[in-house]
Amino acid sequence: MNRVAFLGPHGTFTEQAVWDFELDDAHLVPVDSPSQALAAVRSGEVEWAVVAIENSVDGAVTSTTDALIEAPGVQIYGETELEISFAIMTRPGETLASATSFATHPVGYQQVRRWMATQVPAAQFRAASSNAAAAELVASGEVDVAAAPRRAADLFGLEIHAEGVADIEAARTRFVLVGPAGAPTPRTGNDRTFVVFQLPNEPGTLVGALQEFAFRGVDLSRIESRPTKATRNTYNFFVDLVGHIDDAPLAEALRNLYLRASSIDFLGSWPCADRLGCEPVTDADADAARLRAAEEWVARAREGK
Repeated sequence: MNRVAFLGPHGTFTEQAVWDFELDDAHLVPVDSPSQALAAVRSGEVEWAVVAIENSVDGAVTSTTDALIEAPGVQIYGETELEISFAIMTRPGETLASATSFATHPVGYQQVRRWMATQVPAAQFRAASSNAAAAELVASGEVDVAAAPRRAADLFGLEIHAEGVADIEAARTRFVLVGPAGAPTPRTGNDRTFVVFQLPNEPGTLVGALQEFAFRGVDLSRIESRPTKATRNTYNFFVDLVGHIDDAPLAEALRNLYLRASSIDFLGSWPCADRLGCEPVTDADADAARLRAAEEWVARAREGK
C-alpha cells in the first residue's frame, strides 16, 4: 500500500494532483497543512506526500518551502501541474446577492479576488486551510460562499453558481511528490533540481554562489529567499535548477556551491512536468565528455606526460 498525505479534506486540488502520479494501491491520508504532510513522511506514517510548491499567479507556496526545511530527510521525486479554476458555491437555495462572507485558501484568493469583488462585493474574505475546507465552512454555515474545486460541492452538498472562475486564464499550480531521502529519480534530459542553501553574511557571497551556475551554463528557473527563523538576518536560498544532478556541469556547480555555503541541502532531481524551461542550455553529455578529457589532461600533466 502507498499511503499518501495530502492537504485535506477530500475535494482539494491537491487530492486531484495525487491521482496524476499514478501510485499503485494509493491510500489517501488528508492532513491540515504541507508541514503535517511532510512530517508524516519523515516519521514513516506515510510513504509519500503531495504538496503544492508553486503557483503561476502567486508564486512560491511558502508554507511548502518552509516545511521542506522543517522536515529534513525528505526529498522530491516528481511533479505535476494542474490548470486551476474555481467553482463558486453556496448552501442550496441561497444566492450570491445575499452573501456577506466567502472563503477559500489564501493562494486561491489571489486567483478569484477580482471576480469576487465584482460579483459579490459585499462578501468579506475569510482564509481557509484549503479550498475544500472553504466548502466545508459553507456547509457548516460559518461562511456564505466558497471558491473551491467542483468536486467539493458534490462532497458537501452545495449549490454551484459559477464554474471556471479565474482572474487569470490558464493559471497553473505545480505539485510535487515527496518521499524519504534516497537516490534521485533517474536522469531523463528534461529534469529539474532543487537545492536550499545558506551563505556567510559577507559582501558578494550570493553573487559568487550564483556565478558557479552562470560559469557552467546552468539555468536557474527560480530563486527565493526565506528567513531561517533561527538567527536574525539569516536566510535560506531556495533554487530551482534546470537539469539533473547527474549532469556534469550542474554537479560541478553544486560541488563548488558546497565550498561556498555555510549549509546546503539537496531536495531532489526529477523529471519536469512540462518541457518548457526545463531543457538545459548546454549539452550535458558533451560537457561531461569535455570534463573527463580535462581531468585526464591534468592527470597526464601530473605524470609529466
